[in-house]
Amino acid sequence: MLNFVDSRLNRITMYKLLLYYLIILIVIAFGLSALGILHFSPTSIALSTVILVVSCWVFNKIFAAIFHAPTNIESVYITALILALIIAPMTGRTLENLTFLLAASGLAMASKYVLTINKKHIFNPTAIAVVLTALGPRQSASWWVGTTAMLPYVLVGGILLVRKIQRGRMVLTFFTSTIAATIIYNLLAKNNVATALHNTIFISAMFFLGFVMLTEPLTTPPTTKKQMWYAALTGILFPPQFHILSLYSTPELALVTGNLFSYVISPKVKLFPALKQKLNISPDSTEFIFSPNQKISYEPGQYMEWTLPHEKTDSRGNRRFFTLASSPTEQEIRIGVKFNNQGSSYKNAMLKMTYQTSIVADQISGDFILPKDHKQKLVFIAGGIGVTPFRSMVKYLIDTNDRRIVTLLYSAKTQADFAYKDVFEQARRDLGINVIYAVTGQAKALDKFSRLGRINTDMIKNEIPDYSQRIFYISGTQAMVSDLKKLLADLGVPRRQIKVDYFAGYA
Repeated sequence: MLNFVDSRLNRITMYKLLLYYLIILIVIAFGLSALGILHFSPTSIALSTVILVVSCWVFNKIFAAIFHAPTNIESVYITALILALIIAPMTGRTLENLTFLLAASGLAMASKYVLTINKKHIFNPTAIAVVLTALGPRQSASWWVGTTAMLPYVLVGGILLVRKIQRGRMVLTFFTSTIAATIIYNLLAKNNVATALHNTIFISAMFFLGFVMLTEPLTTPPTTKKQMWYAALTGILFPPQFHILSLYSTPELALVTGNLFSYVISPKVKLFPALKQKLNISPDSTEFIFSPNQKISYEPGQYMEWTLPHEKTDSRGNRRFFTLASSPTEQEIRIGVKFNNQGSSYKNAMLKMTYQTSIVADQISGDFILPKDHKQKLVFIAGGIGVTPFRSMVKYLIDTNDRRIVTLLYSAKTQADFAYKDVFEQARRDLGINVIYAVTGQAKALDKFSRLGRINTDMIKNEIPDYSQRIFYISGTQAMVSDLKKLLADLGVPRRQIKVDYFAGYA
């Protein structure tokens, strides 16, 4: 069942999934209000949503023109719909409500361009917008999406979203710390704990904020450990009982404070790299080599988000996550990308890139990195273009003369499909790294380092007799990763010895 769900989620990008989720919530709210279950009228929900979408679009166009920055229309609509779900729909006081909606949309869009460091925004746009409206004109978000009637729909869509972006531990940490803090604060104040917990779970913004806003990639720390700290802090600040003097917490204040903490512990970088070269590294894969406009620091195996503005953007959007194939020891940045005959508009635009094409890379993230213990024995398992993080790691080991005990099992259909063989063969010669090529689509192997068939139990036992002592790194399609995790579990390899690459889909 989970494999079926994952296969469907893989067909859509993270941002498109979030956009559809928010649209569905608005439609459901419209229906519930028509049935009288929500106390807002369908007309007020529709009117507020339209005003916010249009105003966010207009403000974004204005700021993008002023700052000569590329626009991302998905992001605009996502921000507008979140605002529509947390600001109470228009009621009687038309002018006052309209002013609130326009102010919130303008501030949200402005935050992406003005409240930045090195062209990287610091705060969740919707959260900082309603913080500022509360402090200025004193108009606050009601977070009306956090009601019992909306809860089932928030939960179902939120769980799918979190599974897609693989942020389950972070979100669960936020929920746990929020509930724990709620219990403690109310015990100290001698309030009714059961009532407080009921309100937190059934009629608060906890789930919506955790699923949708806490997980915003651009304001989230890059590694799992830091994400746990970020989620825990936000959860501790979330309950309304928390206060400093007369200033009481709100969901938006808790998240904005968490955003500041996130930036302090993991300063972000935003690059505007220039294309230097395109190389065919296999029949269906191309390597893009970029010259960065500034020096960046990253760990071998980490990834970045790449935004490529282009005309006639399809439903899969103009943003993708690509693991860096380059090593921190190299001056250029490299990414390897697989293409097929029915590629997305994004992939087609990549193939047409020239030296003048504008592309933006930011959000260095990921825990798929080498262990600190240089004596730890390792196994790298790659499928197809999933080999890119291992090119980064192996090149780093070569350049730093780091002699670790490593076996690379690399699976592809034919010998021609193996990318970066020059790097891996150099590692075999210089560092003694054991490289095995698993060929799945040929009748016979061509050399002593090749094996026929898929990577299976027998291959692992034969090539890595001490597999129980090793840490396994797996990178490839979602199906391949899932199958290999199960295979290793059947072999008795503990879960703590298995690491998988971040997977956001190959759409």
